[in-house]
Amino acid sequence: MASDLQEAPNLEALCAVEVSDPQSAPLAELKYYIKSFDERLAADFHQSLDATATVRRRTEMLDVLLRSTWTMFGLNDRALTLAAVGGYGRAELHPHSDIDIAILVDESTTGEDREQLENWLRLLWDVGLKLGHAVRTPAECESEASNDLTIMTNLLEARFLIGQRTLFDATESQIDVTKLWPGQRFFAAKVGEQELRHSKYDNALQKLEPNLKESPGGLRDLHNLIWVAKSLFKGATLETLLNEGLLTATEHKSLLADRDFLWAIRCALHFSVGRPEDRLLFEYQKNIASVLGYTDSEGNRGVEQLMRRFYQTIRDLASLNEMLLDILKDHFGTTEDAQIQRINRRFQMRQNNIETTSPKVFKRTPSALLEIFLLVQQRDDIVGISAETIRQIRAHLYVIDDDFRDNIACRSLFLEIIRQPRGITATLRRMHRYGVLGAYLTEFAHVTGLMQFDLYHIYTVDEHTLFLIRNLRRFWVPKAHEPFPPHVEEVVGKLPKPELLYLGGLFHDIAKGRGGDHSEVGAEDAIRFCRRHDLSDFDGDVVAWLVRNHLLMSATAQKRDIQDPKVVAEFANRVGDQMHLNYLYLLTIADIRATNPELWTSWKATLLSELYRATLRYFRRGGAAVLEQEDRLLAVRSEAQAHLAGTGIAHGKLDELWATFDRDYFLRHRAEEIAWHTQTIIAARATGVTPLVAAKTFPARGCTAVLVYVEDMPNLFAVTASAIDRMHYNIQDARIITNDDGMALDTYVILNPNDGTTLKEEDCDKVVTAITDALLAGEVRSVSASLGTRRRLKQFSVKSTVNFDSDQHGERTIMELTAADRPGVLSIVGHALQTFGIRLQDARIGTVGERVEDYFFITDADGSAFTDPDRQRALAEHLCSALD
Repeated sequence: MASDLQEAPNLEALCAVEVSDPQSAPLAELKYYIKSFDERLAADFHQSLDATATVRRRTEMLDVLLRSTWTMFGLNDRALTLAAVGGYGRAELHPHSDIDIAILVDESTTGEDREQLENWLRLLWDVGLKLGHAVRTPAECESEASNDLTIMTNLLEARFLIGQRTLFDATESQIDVTKLWPGQRFFAAKVGEQELRHSKYDNALQKLEPNLKESPGGLRDLHNLIWVAKSLFKGATLETLLNEGLLTATEHKSLLADRDFLWAIRCALHFSVGRPEDRLLFEYQKNIASVLGYTDSEGNRGVEQLMRRFYQTIRDLASLNEMLLDILKDHFGTTEDAQIQRINRRFQMRQNNIETTSPKVFKRTPSALLEIFLLVQQRDDIVGISAETIRQIRAHLYVIDDDFRDNIACRSLFLEIIRQPRGITATLRRMHRYGVLGAYLTEFAHVTGLMQFDLYHIYTVDEHTLFLIRNLRRFWVPKAHEPFPPHVEEVVGKLPKPELLYLGGLFHDIAKGRGGDHSEVGAEDAIRFCRRHDLSDFDGDVVAWLVRNHLLMSATAQKRDIQDPKVVAEFANRVGDQMHLNYLYLLTIADIRATNPELWTSWKATLLSELYRATLRYFRRGGAAVLEQEDRLLAVRSEAQAHLAGTGIAHGKLDELWATFDRDYFLRHRAEEIAWHTQTIIAARATGVTPLVAAKTFPARGCTAVLVYVEDMPNLFAVTASAIDRMHYNIQDARIITNDDGMALDTYVILNPNDGTTLKEEDCDKVVTAITDALLAGEVRSVSASLGTRRRLKQFSVKSTVNFDSDQHGERTIMELTAADRPGVLSIVGHALQTFGIRLQDARIGTVGERVEDYFFITDADGSAFTDPDRQRALAEHLCSALD
């Protein structure tokens, strides 16, 4: 196709007549030209998907437009120079990228020159160009660049456009990076800048909503290579590095392919959003996948195919970035004078980096591909692997085949890496980055870059797994600044073999994406691994059991009533003994925290801790029933009375109030809650407060509790839930009690939605006021979602489902609801239960990304289990219709 400059000859004609101010310029015609060009550019990209051509053509168009309008304002005859800088200077102008320019002036530039320059800039803003500009003299450029790394970097990309060439050349000579930021200073500054940028993204390559430029492995990592190279070779490009022998032909080809793929995504993103955008947000991903030709297939959605290739691309780019920066570093130092320390026949150390003694080491001794990582773990004086050796590792991955995996030396080395007392996380990450981990564990290669298109899992499966192992390792670090339950340190000390825990973590999600139950399939993988690596049958069974049951503890703690001794007994019988409990407890904590940091709250820590302690008590009693109901009833009443000691409440008033509470109340609440309820209700009775609503934060349990004590009324749960929803707090737990005297005593656990923290005192007061007003009005008020919530959730299609099951003893019915997460779900449920004459006794509220998974413990109006299949079907249809 002919270029747009040939297709639009009117541009130079439009600018042929000199003007003195923007009002006399052909503003409408220039706007139309730019609009037409952008439309053609978008149409051509969507047809060809050629991002390189798109970037080149937009740069060429802007070059001609700026030069033509510059001439139109008579600026070419003045003491002024126009230069492109930044991405525009690199001639990498994406569809909606900002246009960075530098305007150079000198002492001969007059006030009239500057005034006409301002007129030119005003025209460009009026036609809609997004300009970033600076007006400086050569001396000012030198001063600013010497003190500001960003300005120095920006000017490294300077490209002459039009004006006084001598002024541009003078500026270039004054901003020589080798003089302003000599040698190691520039290199260290750029590396430090990159490390800081990576830390802002948790040093995670594979986050759910990555930034194309700034995330680790993004385009900035590629730019950083070129910027560092420019301080060595004037005007350096990737081709320069190839020609200088710093890049191999294969690496050069790989970098260009990585860049072109990221460019294609960025162009599609800019065209799709209609503005400069580098965040690959959920709401854009499906459309970008469609634009780039990814289509859904059985078990493999188009968006997941796109993101998997994206993650593989940035992993490759990050690995090459690390290796090449290390190679470039050698050109700033004196490595040729560094002493070499021999380690063994295969490896030596130079400047604290391990390297091979010969380029043929990995071919002659393939097991050295694992040995090198073990040596880095074992020796404090080794800080890294030399760039040339990284290059050799990447080039010799082909030797890791079935014979390699079956080799006893290789098997022993891999297990030694897992058993080391230090450096496990860093070593596995390094092995993964260079491709060794996926080559050795082919099952792990399958989940590399595997994303799940939801709001629950914020990392790909491989990234999540490595974060989980990091979390496990931190249990052994006393000052890991992690908010783990206080008795975790005691549990850690009781593990006989920590490596079994690490292997359980490594395999827990390894079968995702292969169909079937990933826990069961992963357990089979784990068994095969353990047998191949000569672990005992007992140890292999422990690892496989952990993989098979890694979701058991979190599901029990969050979805079942762990105050019920029968629930604890059922869980304990599935676990078997304290050793398995200890392993599972630690794995569960690490897994939740590695799935999504926002999921881990003090409330969840409390639930897991209470389940752990209750199960431990069960084991210590020899597997007998935890406590018979009558004994438990007496115990909790006695403990609650101890909490109330010193409050001045007369025994008569205490007995009078407790006589109205049924047995379920004492069995389903903790002693400290009962004491708070008692004190609050007796005080309210004395003052005649009704309805009674109170809120209190329990810091030790990591939750804020809300008490509602009122004469039972229609839609009580719906009214209360909608009031809490309207304040945008998350309900985690609801215990619904209607006493023999007709008074409802309902308790809700609520948390802040963003970080799962407890409420401040002033927020508790607001919640109390909101619920009180709602109860007095007796209305279920509608709840609206925020714009951000609506934008993210609309990307998902979650069909509501309702299932019924009996609890273990048939006394209540468990109603399981799955639906799209949205405000007002609980008020809809409450209204439906009221309509069908059903009593709600308990609720476990869970949000899993874009959907809710809630469990409601219900009975018929007479207190019996809700078992009629016709009524169950009618209730399910009613709820699904209302929610969908």
